[in-house]
Amino acid sequence: MNPAQEPTGRADSGFPRPYRGIPEGAEEQVAALYWEAFGRKLGGALGPPDRGRAFLAAHLHRDRGVTALDGAGRVVGVAGYHLGGRALICGSARDVLSAYGFPRGLPRLALLALFTREPADGELVMDGICVAPAQRGGGIGGLLLREITAVAAEHDCSRIRLDVIDVNPRAKALYERHGFRTVRTRRTPFLRKPMGFGAVDTMHRPVTPDDQRGGSPR
Repeated sequence: MNPAQEPTGRADSGFPRPYRGIPEGAEEQVAALYWEAFGRKLGGALGPPDRGRAFLAAHLHRDRGVTALDGAGRVVGVAGYHLGGRALICGSARDVLSAYGFPRGLPRLALLALFTREPADGELVMDGICVAPAQRGGGIGGLLLREITAVAAEHDCSRIRLDVIDVNPRAKALYERHGFRTVRTRRTPFLRKPMGFGAVDTMHRPVTPDDQRGGSPR
């Protein structure tokens, strides 16, 4: 088994366990979770929903995410990250044009460019975190964030960066509980109508030596 895709915790009394990577065969589950969480934001670029989910499922770097698996092995949470020049969602401009056609693909590429975030040196960038609706509020978001911080520590990163939109205060509160602080707010009123949000907060969290020890045991 690829070390990037090993279970990192034990299955216990029903609480989901963390898993490094996207399990083989779970691509559609991950795509469905991502679309449920971010479909409104991504709809203009990758919609309609069925095509968007299919595109996401077909273009994943499976070693650039951490997942939470329930007792039956189903993905009930996922957090993607960008590190070493590779991100969880990996579709190229050519992939978008091939999937949607040239005339319709060009404006989609312009929208997708708004979401492109390259890590600085020594930085891991989170690409998003999502939890199945029935599992929210049960600690899975925190579980995934602990795994992300462990990944960052293992790769000698000094900082984790993420963006959170103004219409997702629940996610922002989760990040704040796990040590993230807002460093910049960008007003985006031109995106209110097409994508449903009008501002984006950039948040940082330093990586400490304790973060590697704080990840789930192998």
